[in-house]
Amino acid sequence: GGGSFFEPTVLAGVTEAMRCCSQETFGPLVPLMPFSSPAHALALANNTSAGLAAYLYTRDLNTAWRMAEGLEYGMVGVNEGIISSTVGPFGGMKESGLGREGSKYGMDEYLEVKYVCMGLGPRIDGLPNLP
Repeated sequence: GGGSFFEPTVLAGVTEAMRCCSQETFGPLVPLMPFSSPAHALALANNTSAGLAAYLYTRDLNTAWRMAEGLEYGMVGVNEGIISSTVGPFGGMKESGLGREGSKYGMDEYLEVKYVCMGLGPRIDGLPNLP
């Protein structure tokens, strides 16, 4: 009781003007929208400022990879609804966050990466001698 539980809900006839298409939903809500092509589906899915997680279902492996790469989300579930894992990085894109938690990528925010390219050619006159 208490009204603090939200039943899993499927919404049909959803349009881009509805809040479920522009606000990040943290609950068991599945808005269904018709689309004419995979490119149209990507445009609909990416037309939001949020980008934590996206899900897609397909039997075609080529479509799965193209869609997963094209979705502007930090985590993508392909034919899977439960995508959180201790070995997978958790985090979003756009207004859903920057950086990742968990996995080996969770340490990246504590590191400073430096690239050094060193030529071992002849000494250049005028540069100081270093120890």
